[in-house]
Amino acid sequence: MISVERSMVVGRPAGEVVGYLADFGNTVEWDPGTVACVRLDPGPLVAGARWRNTSRFRGRQTDLGYRLEEYRPDRLVFVGRNRTVTATDDITVRASEGRTLVVYRASLRFHGLARLAAPFLRAEFERLADAVAERLPRVLAQR
Repeated sequence: MISVERSMVVGRPAGEVVGYLADFGNTVEWDPGTVACVRLDPGPLVAGARWRNTSRFRGRQTDLGYRLEEYRPDRLVFVGRNRTVTATDDITVRASEGRTLVVYRASLRFHGLARLAAPFLRAEFERLADAVAERLPRVLAQR
């Protein structure tokens, strides 16, 4: 398994940050690996909401079905799956002195033969997490 964590401080209220991040379709704006992300079900954003996320990683495009597993005022957990990987995005949000601390944790658990590639993908996944930590605060500041 590969796991990364990045912390960011943003100048937006925590409630606004959680509301924006709860819509996983917004990943196209702040996750440089996301090519497209489409909501699969109608209705309010609540635990159980689903998306189809198309990402590009190391020149290859892949689709994962994501589900919002947990939606709290201070935490969001999304789990995406396909036949080769389970991806978990765990985002916590905490108000801090008029600003908001966002802690983004992402993990990839590979299945089958894909597990053998995990050690070789860590550096690329770390670079992607760095790019998220750079882009997300900029996107939130513009909202």
